[in-house]
Amino acid sequence: MNVNPTLRGFGIIVAIAVVITVLQLQVGLEVILLFLNILFLLALAYIIFLLWRSRREDISMWKRRSQVVFYAATALALVNILLWFVTPWPETGLHTLIFLFVLFAAGFAMWRVWREEHTYGY
Repeated sequence: MNVNPTLRGFGIIVAIAVVITVLQLQVGLEVILLFLNILFLLALAYIIFLLWRSRREDISMWKRRSQVVFYAATALALVNILLWFVTPWPETGLHTLIFLFVLFAAGFAMWRVWREEHTYGY
């Protein structure tokens, strides 16, 4: 029997949800989700570390002000992401908006410093 792959995927998701609900496995699911959140944070930190390690010689030749702004923006973004996962704040629209604004501001500061230091002869 040929079943559409999307329909089959939704069927599997519904079957898993039914099993979790019937057997009352919500606590186990919460533990798994917490573990996945921690794993995601560790993977994010590792990727950022690899990016920094491959570019640290380039960054060390920048002006001191640019280095401070770049590293401060990076630290701000990391603390913002860590607080998003760790704090038990209510998930409101304002909380999400503040999170996105801080993340955007840190990313913009990093981008501006990168652009300023990489003019390529202009």
